[in-house]
Amino acid sequence: MYFWINFRDHLRHAFAKIALIIIIGIIYSGCNAVKRVPNRKSLLIDNKITVDGEKDGVLNDLLYQKPNSSILGYRFRLNLYNLAKKNPDSSYKAKFLNNPKKYNRQVKLLSAKQVARKGQSFWYFGVHNFLKKIGEAPVIIDETKVKKSIARVKAYYFNNGYFYAEGTYKIDTLKGKKGKVSYAFTKGNVSRLDSIRTKIYTKALDSLYQSTKQLSNLKKGEVFKTENFDAERNRLNTYFRNNGAFYFQQGNINFNLDTIKSTSRTNVEMVISDQNVRVGDSSYTKPFKLYKISKVNIITDNSNDVDKTKISDSVAYNNFNLYSYKKLKYRPKAITDAVFIAPGTVYSDFRTNLTVRYLGNLKIFNYPLVQYKVDEKDENSLIANIILTPRPKYSFGASLDFTHSNIQDFGIAATTSLTIRNVFNRAETLEIAARGNIGSSKDLANPDNTFFNISEYGLDTKLNFPRVLLPFNTENIIPKKMIPSTTLSFGFAKQRNIGLDKENFTGSMTYNWTPKRNHTARFDLFNIQYVNNLKVDNYFKVYRSSYDALNEYGQQYNVNPANLNEDGDLSIPDGTSGFVGDVLGGQTSLNSNDRDFKSIRSIEERRKRLTENNLILASSYSFSKTTKTSFTDNDFYIFRTKLESAGNVLSLFATATKTIDNQISKKRVFGIEYSQYFKTELEYIRHWDFKREKVLAIRGFFGIAIPYGNSTSVPFSRSYFAGGSNDIRAWQPYSLGPGRSGAINDFNEANLKLTTSAEMRFKIFNSFKGALFVDAGNIWNIYDDGPYEAEGGNFEGIRSLKDIAVGSGFGLRYDLSFFVVRVDMGFKTYNPADTSGKKWFREYNFGNSVLNIGINYPF
Repeated sequence: MYFWINFRDHLRHAFAKIALIIIIGIIYSGCNAVKRVPNRKSLLIDNKITVDGEKDGVLNDLLYQKPNSSILGYRFRLNLYNLAKKNPDSSYKAKFLNNPKKYNRQVKLLSAKQVARKGQSFWYFGVHNFLKKIGEAPVIIDETKVKKSIARVKAYYFNNGYFYAEGTYKIDTLKGKKGKVSYAFTKGNVSRLDSIRTKIYTKALDSLYQSTKQLSNLKKGEVFKTENFDAERNRLNTYFRNNGAFYFQQGNINFNLDTIKSTSRTNVEMVISDQNVRVGDSSYTKPFKLYKISKVNIITDNSNDVDKTKISDSVAYNNFNLYSYKKLKYRPKAITDAVFIAPGTVYSDFRTNLTVRYLGNLKIFNYPLVQYKVDEKDENSLIANIILTPRPKYSFGASLDFTHSNIQDFGIAATTSLTIRNVFNRAETLEIAARGNIGSSKDLANPDNTFFNISEYGLDTKLNFPRVLLPFNTENIIPKKMIPSTTLSFGFAKQRNIGLDKENFTGSMTYNWTPKRNHTARFDLFNIQYVNNLKVDNYFKVYRSSYDALNEYGQQYNVNPANLNEDGDLSIPDGTSGFVGDVLGGQTSLNSNDRDFKSIRSIEERRKRLTENNLILASSYSFSKTTKTSFTDNDFYIFRTKLESAGNVLSLFATATKTIDNQISKKRVFGIEYSQYFKTELEYIRHWDFKREKVLAIRGFFGIAIPYGNSTSVPFSRSYFAGGSNDIRAWQPYSLGPGRSGAINDFNEANLKLTTSAEMRFKIFNSFKGALFVDAGNIWNIYDDGPYEAEGGNFEGIRSLKDIAVGSGFGLRYDLSFFVVRVDMGFKTYNPADTSGKKWFREYNFGNSVLNIGINYPF
């Protein structure tokens, strides 16, 4: 138990010591950065590039040789490499060759075999190979590579219209076996496109081209760029293949260029050849045909356990033919709604790909296969065969995880799930999952001193429909090409993890669709949550800071001895409630204008807020857009927004059913006060790729939730907090804010949040990555009548921005391809709550640092 309770602190100090040792070692070794540079050679420390007499940094990435990588100007990996011995094996042998007596002593103590094996140990041999592997060998100026760099830059300029670009170089040798290379380029005149002619052998393709030639990427008068020729080739290939040219390939498009008559003008002839047909050893050409689809055949059960020589069941539906080797298990409409290849339409790559995506999105088939063949009855038509391999009707899953977090020192979580596919024979998917968790926390109330003082169990169900589930047609609003789906979910969870013990009931109806590529939209028609607190009397046992503050007032103002326990402190819960009742009821010397009276009232209001049962019925709309094209794309942005409104439907229901007590200000439904608020969020993430595995990432977030109507504050579960491994990493979760109030509560939250982060990521060696980061932000209260009497906790306009906290630090990451293990060390750089007058760097030390352990990048 002691180990788990102190795990985080031990790991933080160990991490700090290791980092300090590495830094000291590298600084010590870095006194001689050229120790591995041979005589009469030079370490490349700079490339200077000028183009037509002016400095240019754009061409740097085209050079074959670049200076050793650095972090803020310090050549980290080069100095790691210099730490290693050049030939550790030879050094070990020389150690005994020069001193036979020492070797004999070693043999007597060990043996000749053990002494030889010792030379291959990690300390004598492995550590040096390790340093070489993670380090970076010195970049020594190589004139051959310099000349290759000149050739590459000239090719770059040629591809951008400068056909007669020239380049020269000069190698400057500096003191201390260092040097730099100066490159000088002259671009010459740029060539522009003059006449653009076409020779298209197939008349049908020529007609297609003429109808869209205004969209051409090649325009008269524009600068010659090879990328525009590639773009035009791709455009035409896509356009032709989406309009029936099934056999067309990019290789059928070629360009003839004529630059002889003028060095600044290029005449272009685009040639689109006919189809090349190979028969045996001979071949011939013929015009391309634009094919239509005559039939669409769908095989619904192409699995290994069926007899594929005989079709047992078939049905024709809306001109589609569905076949099954066994009994057909799907309603035809469920399958044909996912197929965009229709009889009578022209062949289209787009429709084919969309069909594959939609069928895959049903989650009841493995990757679908679409095959085409020429119709024997009509040589101008294709038959589309769609072959589907069903996934198992039932599948089971189970997982066991050991967890550690800022609140939970040690936890064991287990999940088991059942997935049932094609539930109602219309491609629906039902998922049922049961989960349980037990854990240990030193920070929570634990009167019995048990190790596992946290527990939670729950049951979740989710039913997915691959369509918009509404009583009216939505095709004109959300067409099926947007791949819409509807999800109904319900859940129940019971937890004992903060001492209050809660029951949580949830339910939602959600619509998802993709308006465009890399765009996603989500609409929650309803999202209902009911939180039932089971042990509200435990409040002051859990929120100890609130109790300590109240107990301090009790020592001064309590007038009823019955409110005190045997130690003279306020008893829980009778003494705390009795003392608060006396204060608010005017039984003490305090009156409503006293500051201490307001503080006690604030503590009581917060207790009520955090222990009251919550009923939330919300609707929300979320939208996201990204320019990320692949998993390896490191130059992109993501934009997300969300609008949420809660309580309006319940307000109408309460009014209609006349369940309102006119003597109270808040409305109730079934005896429960419901929440009413409006919430909006904006998030922007941007990544810049600086090559050589260096990436700069930034994130900005703004969120606000405004209570109105039946609520004077936002529910705890819908409010914001600051701090943690994916937020402002120099503070623990819930330990920052609101504003400059100093995080006086155990769990600090508010209804306005503003944060921004910047992180420079770089490769250290192999799969180990590093990062330097800065996080800034805070939370505040605004338009909220909740218990926030602490000075500086409310948002007061622009002047409150001076209370933005700043944290900075560094991190190590290990990339396992499918996920990243992350360790970040955050330091409080600017603490708005510091009352000493020195807010900057006062706590910038390892003793006040915060260690965060996470999975994947924070943004």
